Amino acid sequence: MLDGYLFKKHLEDDEEIRMIVHKHWLMGLRFLIWPTVSFLLADALLILRHSQLAAMVGGLWGIASLVWLLRSFFDYYLDAWIITSHGVIDLEWLGWFHRQSSRVLYSDIQGVSTETHGVTGTLLRYGTVSVEKISTGSTIAIDHVSRPRRVESAILQNMEAYLHTKNLKNSKHIEELLSQFVAQHVQEKTLKKNDVIPPASPAPAKRPKASFRSSRVGSSNS
Repeated sequence: MLDGYLFKKHLEDDEEIRMIVHKHWLMGLRFLIWPTVSFLLADALLILRHSQLAAMVGGLWGIASLVWLLRSFFDYYLDAWIITSHGVIDLEWLGWFHRQSSRVLYSDIQGVSTETHGVTGTLLRYGTVSVEKISTGSTIAIDHVSRPRRVESAILQNMEAYLHTKNLKNSKHIEELLSQFVAQHVQEKTLKKNDVIPPASPAPAKRPKASFRSSRVGSSNS
């Protein structure tokens, strides 16, 4: 529910979330441990207050520690990757009023790589996942990811499904264009055939008129 509220605003209308990739929980613990300790000390000061000044200091300290705790939580939780049905969205939370995001479509991905280094990373199974772009040749990466091979596999599977669907759409579009072209060609050919004027039929031959003059001349001579 929290993921849907925080991350759905980065999606397009027909886009769906497949996986949200956070850093390893150990990194989250490192982010949150000191603000939590500070907040607990402030609470202890409020409980053991001996004067009004101590209560005021404890209250201000507690508020500051709570703000610090929330900021550290968002800094950990909102630095994430969103693997969607269309591509990978890289989110970076830089402060209360400063956020940054970049999108890499599956059609623009050159390759996906993982790297695990160090004894801690090997034992706790976290590492770095990198995605290289075709258009610019640049790379986006997220460090300290839990089970990086699983993330790599998820990206490749969704990439394959996306490209397959895109190829089907392109082939259907080409078929529609070809069918429209053939239909238009047949229609034009039919119109041209109907526009041909049939040759005019020859006029009937006229009968020769009888010569009454020659017959009269013959009769007079007789």
